[in-house]
Amino acid sequence: MESGLKYLSNEVYSDPRVHWLDNPDIRPYVYKRKQFRIENPGQRFSGNKLTWFDKEPIVKNPQNMDEVDFTDQILRLENKVFDKINLSMPRWVFYDCAIMPGIIVGYAIKKKSASAKILQIVEPQPHSEWVPLSLFIIIPTLVPGEWVAHNLSSINSALSEPERFYGLGFISKAFGLWYANIEVCCGMTQWTSPAIKLHSHYGDMEILTAYTPAHTYAQTLTYRVKVSAESWPCFFAKDSPLHFHSKYRATALEVDRKDDKSLLRLQRLLERGEERYFLSAAEINSQPLDSKLKIYHPI
Repeated sequence: MESGLKYLSNEVYSDPRVHWLDNPDIRPYVYKRKQFRIENPGQRFSGNKLTWFDKEPIVKNPQNMDEVDFTDQILRLENKVFDKINLSMPRWVFYDCAIMPGIIVGYAIKKKSASAKILQIVEPQPHSEWVPLSLFIIIPTLVPGEWVAHNLSSINSALSEPERFYGLGFISKAFGLWYANIEVCCGMTQWTSPAIKLHSHYGDMEILTAYTPAHTYAQTLTYRVKVSAESWPCFFAKDSPLHFHSKYRATALEVDRKDDKSLLRLQRLLERGEERYFLSAAEINSQPLDSKLKIYHPI
């Protein structure tokens, strides 16, 4: 059987580096309160012949006291990733702002198959069967069909390269968008963060804010994408999402990601509300994190 990540459209796309998806001891999980139901998970994407998420997910209830160990492990993982940039999530925020209004998804591995390093990071209890490798928090908004991506973490950042699960963060977010049938996803990332390369490949990236002083880091990009699974394999192929240049034209504008004045100029243009501005995922993925980026308009 061909291993790796597969996407079926006119041709088969696969990547042997994502062989961990075929491991029977690794499965997606959904961590949500029982009142939060998703009707027909993945149905919105059924026409895309996406084969990444064929495994039945593990479903857990964070309001069940017997599942609190999974919460503890998720938070240890998240804190390991975000402590160094002072953005780790307090426990009450996880409950109030993630569990109550949204869902948490990711991938988990059976404890018996987890490496000593993974077990050291998440510290499961003796009775635990599964340990989380990633988490993605997604929360519905008052705008119909629109959700906000609150947090994405992967254990890869704490592992050496040979130990990592290639594409884990990207696939974890894709699974959440797929599972909840999300049409529009908004999110936040810093302009020079490596995460911007990942977030730009779930659909065409529209800029909502370029300079965001309401955030801890004012140099935060707020974005919105109309979710399109056709864009997802392009992340691994390091290719341009389909038909981008047939839908958008480059303007005379550029944004200097490391220059507050440049970010502020773009922000003021956004606040006028006269135009919609987009970024090219292919340019984000292929250029250094401190490079200038072209700004695009819809044609």
